[in-house]
Amino acid sequence: MPLPTDPKTVETSNGIVSVLHEIFGPHPGFRPVHAKGILLSGHFKPTAAASSLSKAPHFNNPTTPVIARFSSSTGIPQLPDTDPNGNPRGFALRFQLAETPRRVHTDIVSHSTPFFPVRTGQEFLDFFTAVRDNKVPDFLSTHPKAVVFVQAPKPFPVSLDREAYFSVNAFKLIDKDGKETFIRYRFVPEKGVQHLGEEDVKSKPANYLYDEVAHAVPIVFKLVAQIAGPGDVTDDSTVHWPDEREIVQLGTVTLDKVADNNPEEQRKIIFDPVPRVEGVEPSDDPLIDVRAGVYLISGRERRAANPAPAL
Repeated sequence: MPLPTDPKTVETSNGIVSVLHEIFGPHPGFRPVHAKGILLSGHFKPTAAASSLSKAPHFNNPTTPVIARFSSSTGIPQLPDTDPNGNPRGFALRFQLAETPRRVHTDIVSHSTPFFPVRTGQEFLDFFTAVRDNKVPDFLSTHPKAVVFVQAPKPFPVSLDREAYFSVNAFKLIDKDGKETFIRYRFVPEKGVQHLGEEDVKSKPANYLYDEVAHAVPIVFKLVAQIAGPGDVTDDSTVHWPDEREIVQLGTVTLDKVADNNPEEQRKIIFDPVPRVEGVEPSDDPLIDVRAGVYLISGRERRAANPAPAL
């Protein structure tokens, strides 16, 4: 996973990592955001519709091994699950395409919110800087889309497998004939989406989400794609696509085991927002490369932490 080639993007990514450490940490060995999490393993089985949209191997092979990580927002590793700052939650999925002669994979990073507060990496850096400096009202006064995000409901899930997750950024699927289709991914829980009321949250233990995961397996999600329509914006993650856009099921994710040696494995794995696989390409959304830079920079820091942290 290389750093972005644009020096400005790398500078912005470094700036975001630094200011996040100032807000939440530092917590060596942990992510600067979504620090609290858990890894699971399983497999993905594609549908015929997936192979018709993309020539990517995980959309055409009968099954593909996967690694998934549920996470909570903030860079605080011991954040109580009942803290509202833990919302929205995260869900990252790695398709393990090959182990030899070298490891090959492609990832999807998603959140339990369908949009972001800002469009660019610089705006994200400005937003986090405002958080650090206690100047969020000033930032919101000049960024109306961020106001919409801040005010949008972010309810507590009953469990991590009773939440829907959205890729937020748009991607391009390419079939064997070269046809391109812009999509946004969604993970839809087989058990259905269910949230807690405010009073119910107060009665929950501090680790209610993560303590329950091992008892919830097998956990099943449908991976679906919302298909962009004519004129839909593909380079701005603050913009919703209309609800009536076509939804296509791409396959089923089954997670059947909590990963062994979870703290060490979480420290090592670096999810990549850039697909880097034939048959799937990033859109022109400027946040994709910035996010990739943030993940790689923080991942290198995390791997350098010694000894490995205990969750």
